[in-house]
Amino acid sequence: MDVLILGAAGMVGRKLAERLAQEGRIGERSLSRLVLHDVVAPTPPANAPFPVVTAVSDFSSPGEIEKLVAGRPDPIFHLAAIVSGEAEADFEKGYRINLDGTRALFEAIRVIGDGYCPRVVFTSSIAVFGAPFPEAIGDEFFLTPLTSYGTQKAIGELLLADYTRRGFLDGVGIRLPTICVRPGKPNKAASGFFSGIIREPLNGEEAILPVPEDVRHTHASPRSAVNFLLHAASLDGNLLGPRRSLTMPGVSVTVAEQIEALRRIAGDKVAALIRREPDPVVMRIVEGWPRRFDAQRAKRLGFKAEESFDEIIRIHIEDEFRGEIVS
Repeated sequence: MDVLILGAAGMVGRKLAERLAQEGRIGERSLSRLVLHDVVAPTPPANAPFPVVTAVSDFSSPGEIEKLVAGRPDPIFHLAAIVSGEAEADFEKGYRINLDGTRALFEAIRVIGDGYCPRVVFTSSIAVFGAPFPEAIGDEFFLTPLTSYGTQKAIGELLLADYTRRGFLDGVGIRLPTICVRPGKPNKAASGFFSGIIREPLNGEEAILPVPEDVRHTHASPRSAVNFLLHAASLDGNLLGPRRSLTMPGVSVTVAEQIEALRRIAGDKVAALIRREPDPVVMRIVEGWPRRFDAQRAKRLGFKAEESFDEIIRIHIEDEFRGEIVS
């Protein structure tokens, strides 16, 4: 099978490609080719046992997505998006990429027709939910986003369900919690500080905390994010019925609990590198996000995440530091 990853230059896309190169299959199906696409050149995984093709373009530009689906890839991982903070700052760009680009992908698949009905794994977000929140958001909670990014993702979920209902594609939407700890450089996501206050201190660098320590949020590791994607790609669509999007499980902790986990694992000297510097813009965005989930439907379907934030930090150290840190 040919696999297409949109947004392959991003952290999750890169780790997904590396995992596919290592395993060479999704479920019982072997890969024959992997196409990596992004607006900047993706890095092909090393030693892939199948051809890897890279493509660079703005997939929302007229005619671009049609080229990418012309070879009938299946599955398609749609990870491409303008992240939350940037989507809020640049209204036009957020809607062009997150909404218009998504619709263009679905339309390009529909137009091919002739029995082509690929599994499309769409990465949504917990930003589709808006306050006021219950203590824990269950599977029946309404989509009431309070940001442009959340609105764009919610519309994408509705389109995914309708195009699936009409038989044009076979969609699965996964609402990712905040992926933490993200390696590399910070991006423009409003949630970036959740990783920053762990990643930078572990690297011996100062980190800025822009919100109060009582802020509560739900996290999963990059390793879990890749597991979510692969499980969604091979999941029996009949088990989902018409409700094609699922909230993924994760670890709900306060910022203070994150810092204490860091202190337990790396020591006081590392935790002391966090500097409190309130940012009203980030605080306003984060206040509109949910804090805890009761993701029973996803768990019943076999999606799994970490059980503690300590485990998330240890996975980051294993994957990015080869098990060794400076303390």
